[in-house]
Amino acid sequence: MSRVVQVKIYRGERYYIAECIDPPVFTYGRTLDEVVEKMKEAVAPRLKNDGLKEWDIPPDFSILVNIELPSPSERRIFEQARFS
Repeated sequence: MSRVVQVKIYRGERYYIAECIDPPVFTYGRTLDEVVEKMKEAVAPRLKNDGLKEWDIPPDFSILVNIELPSPSERRIFEQARFS
């Protein structure tokens, strides 16, 4: 039984994308804060009632977020696109 729900966040072309494997949930946001809040809102209903048992998650679980940072060259591309 895992006490952690893992979420991966990475930068798309315009938004941050968040994906959770178990339970399978995807969402996006313009900022990291927004995408984290949206992920919390998206995961909560999946875990209500029997969801915790279905996904073998204890009631006192934690959410672990992994953030994929862009490389320096990707950051330059994002900055150029943002200011053009």
